[in-house]
Amino acid sequence: MNMNFIRKLPIPHDLKQEFPLSEKVVGIKAKKDREIADVFKGESSKKLLIIGPCSADREDAVLDYTCRLAKVQEQVKDKLIIIPRIYTNKPRTTGEGYKGMVHQPDPEKQEDMLQGLISIRHLHTKAVEMTSLVCADEMLYPENYRYLSDILGYVAIGARSVENQQHRLLSSGLDIPVGMKNPTGGDLSVMMNSITAAQASHTFLYRGWEVRTEGNPLAHSILRGYVDTNGRSLPNYHYEDLIQLYELYQKKELANPAVIVDANHANSGKKYLEQIRICNEVLHSCRHSDEIASIVKGFMIESYIEDGAQKIGDGCYGKSITDPCLGWEKSEKLIYQIADQL
Repeated sequence: MNMNFIRKLPIPHDLKQEFPLSEKVVGIKAKKDREIADVFKGESSKKLLIIGPCSADREDAVLDYTCRLAKVQEQVKDKLIIIPRIYTNKPRTTGEGYKGMVHQPDPEKQEDMLQGLISIRHLHTKAVEMTSLVCADEMLYPENYRYLSDILGYVAIGARSVENQQHRLLSSGLDIPVGMKNPTGGDLSVMMNSITAAQASHTFLYRGWEVRTEGNPLAHSILRGYVDTNGRSLPNYHYEDLIQLYELYQKKELANPAVIVDANHANSGKKYLEQIRICNEVLHSCRHSDEIASIVKGFMIESYIEDGAQKIGDGCYGKSITDPCLGWEKSEKLIYQIADQL
């Protein structure tokens, strides 16, 4: 086998024991979990805003950013629930590039998976302690999920993972909302099948155990646009797209029909400034259709302290080293614009 086993890493239980959560954090998570679940169940009229950097690259800037979000949350708490996006695992289309903090706690140094696991647990825990907000991460590696299972408030399954059996089955055992993105090719039936699987109970092999899940009624869709056979980015957030999704939900008869609209990625063609227009257009669609308003539960926005993106090593504090992000001033203004329209 062309694989070198470097060292045995601690199991999630041991890492949780070494870096436990405080009673304060446990209480914050329990409260926020209920509030977020109420949105998906239709028991709250608030919308969700899953917002933050494309990738969490350094602790100081990410915590600075999340603390700014916490201040804005106080101003919009009657309309919005903000979930900081702290993505510590990054899928790479070709396998090249920064794979996230779990691989490289410091993007300018060598990979160190042990320190990476410690760093991401520390970052997520500190973010909750400092802001009283629970955060989102992408479940890129199902076997790694339990290192953060007691702290996360929201999980996304990426466009390249949504067909994967293990992602679907593990999602059925989570007790927090799991967003299933449409695949990069845009086939909505793939996303809907993934939601169906995640909402059902299953027995399967996980981390050396035979496990049984009860199904996750909070599994839902994320529309992120798609890429056609010629490599062109095409959106799926327009009025007609949302009506089509509503109709698909009616046919499937799934629990808690819901969609989060990803305003970046193929929906914006990775033109990060378009996120502002896209959010406003979706809100306009909500005002003109009760069906659309009933399933749109919020937005996913890529945002950081500085506009745009930079290369690793350029040294600009709070600027993305992966996809371009909306800077803080524009992001803050957008949050208030969204709240004003609800």
